Amino acid sequence: MSVLIVGVSHNSAPVWLLERLASPGVDSVHKLVTDAAGCAHVAEATVISTCNRLEVYADVERFHGSVEQLSTLFVERSGESTETLLPHLYVHYDDGAVAHLFQVAAGLDSMALGEGQILGQTREALRVGQELGTVGPALNVLFQQALRVGKRSRAETGIDRAAPSLVTAALERARPTIGDVAGRSVAVLGAGAMAGLTTATVSRLGAGDIVVLNRTAARAERLAAEYSARPAPVESLGFELAGVDLLITCTGATGTQVSADLVREARPDGRPLAIIDLALPHDVDPAAGELPGVQLVNLADLAASQHESEAGAEVAAVRSIVTEEVAAFLAARRQASVTPTVVALRSMATSVVDAEMSRLDGRLPDLDPAVRAEVLHAVRRVADKLLHEPTVRVRELANESGAVSYAAALAELFALDPDAVTAVTRPPVPEEPAR
Repeated sequence: MSVLIVGVSHNSAPVWLLERLASPGVDSVHKLVTDAAGCAHVAEATVISTCNRLEVYADVERFHGSVEQLSTLFVERSGESTETLLPHLYVHYDDGAVAHLFQVAAGLDSMALGEGQILGQTREALRVGQELGTVGPALNVLFQQALRVGKRSRAETGIDRAAPSLVTAALERARPTIGDVAGRSVAVLGAGAMAGLTTATVSRLGAGDIVVLNRTAARAERLAAEYSARPAPVESLGFELAGVDLLITCTGATGTQVSADLVREARPDGRPLAIIDLALPHDVDPAAGELPGVQLVNLADLAASQHESEAGAEVAAVRSIVTEEVAAFLAARRQASVTPTVVALRSMATSVVDAEMSRLDGRLPDLDPAVRAEVLHAVRRVADKLLHEPTVRVRELANESGAVSYAAALAELFALDPDAVTAVTRPPVPEEPAR
């Protein structure tokens, strides 16, 4: 079995295509996970879904058939033709898939380099897969290690300080229009996770009046109360727009939430207004950015900005950590891959010793028990000595790169029963819960 990633992100596709693929709602993500897990040759699956990436992670038996089937899920989800979508999809397989996930968790593949939200999104992908029963031992180990890599990268380097979060990066882009956020009046449209991060960020930066607008009053009130902000119904957006310096939208809804006409009517005098659209699909009509005094910052603008040069030393340090962790993970996985064969070999040797001792018992029924115990001990020591060197060596050779499967060679040389090897790796059947 090998790990396969099929995905699309801000690095491979335009924003309009990401918007086509981004179906809001938990049910949409759950359906993609279960559809992926239901593909032939796929044993495990889960999905990382964010505002700028959609990636299916799968543990697969066959590469080509799995790639074709998972790619078809993306085509169906986008509503685009195969010819339109496929050039924007990327595929990572086996060692490359491990390296990609570790880079994602470390923040090296984010739109805003080093942003910390991706750790929570990676953790959520693991949780969803576990909840739906589509994540098994392979993806569980991989994702758990990726989370550790992400935490280590941030604990041992300053990547999260040198490279801003998505919200902070957007605020930096809006600086020419509004300057510092401190003392400014801010409207936040939405009350989900991204809206929570946005409100927390502008509050920490010293924003003056903060208003949270949402269709569900209770959610707006709950978020506003956390940061001494004002809740307001979404119907009052035009009124609030007339007085704020900055609007940040992140609703996760479909369709335009802020039209150019609404902005024009709220700001007829052309006073400076910065609008940050962090939603996918986008909330704000792009034409609003062409109005006098209005600066619109959206995901396409953030994707075009390059933060890596600003954090050169920290990026190099994180890449070094990721490289080290990938090498250690792959080495451990290769060693683990030979363990079932080694266990099966030793089990076979034990069976041979037991069989020979049974024959001895039949031929010498009156053998002194103390002598029998000594013979058994001697025979087992001989078997252990004969097996010691090949089993140690096969673990060492497993760490070497190459196409040779030393576990398969060992199994062939000793004529091991394939079912015996498989039985070592087969997970136990869970017990039925008590009723």
